[in-house]
Amino acid sequence: MKPFPIPVVPVGPGSQTDESPDYLAMPSGMNTFQAPRLPEAATAADIGRAVEILEGLLAVMRVQPIDVPRPATAALDGESAGVREVLTQSLGFGEVSAFTLAPSRVRVQETAFAALWRVLEEGEGGGIVADRLEASAVPMELYAAMRATSLPELVVPALLPNMMNGEALLAEVQLQCARHQPGKPAHVINLTLLPVTDTDLDYLYGALGHREVSILSRGYGNCRVTSTRLANVWWVQYFNSMDTLILNTIEVVDMPEVVLAAAEDYADSVERLGEYIAMLKEDC
Repeated sequence: MKPFPIPVVPVGPGSQTDESPDYLAMPSGMNTFQAPRLPEAATAADIGRAVEILEGLLAVMRVQPIDVPRPATAALDGESAGVREVLTQSLGFGEVSAFTLAPSRVRVQETAFAALWRVLEEGEGGGIVADRLEASAVPMELYAAMRATSLPELVVPALLPNMMNGEALLAEVQLQCARHQPGKPAHVINLTLLPVTDTDLDYLYGALGHREVSILSRGYGNCRVTSTRLANVWWVQYFNSMDTLILNTIEVVDMPEVVLAAAEDYADSVERLGEYIAMLKEDC
């Protein structure tokens, strides 16, 4: 009898092993909008003043688009601690937060209403010297800090031994930086898909560095955006919900798109903010 040419594979219950494909865990835990809550100790007067501030801001948001040079703002410096606390709690916290270390220390937090930001500037002693609400794609302080703390070109560092593509990648970054014009679409270098070694990455990190603007966008997992020594060059790194790096890129652009609020989000926030103000009025 000739040997059977097709291998016999057992099938049915109990015939298979417990081994399964080892897939990389995908991001989970998407943030969704939840109506913020007022502080329990809030007084009717504080809530009423907060409503006045939000109504004034909303009136401007309704008549101007998201991309105007001078966005709608509301200064909170002169308001009482009670009013600022009502605004902090009533506006809640959104997906994007950021801080700058130079030339000034600024903290930025998107509210639960996309494209509406709380911007606080710290003085030398750590106290808050400026506080405002701003309706925009992203606060201008982040652009300004990147430009004030970066260079138009780099001093190329010494090559590291056993590099593969680090020198070529840095040359591409420098070339795209020199060619960049304001408003130009992003040039993205996807390091995750390229043949790069740990030495290549060390060389790029050493040359570009992490500078004074740091941004965190939370959605499915986290996206961490950091300015570099080169103007308009950003590290953009995506992590899943287990904090594993799943996408590592360098973007040459004014501001990475993942940070920017969209016009559709702005329009939705205008509508929801109006509804929320009406709810706040019931507590005055």
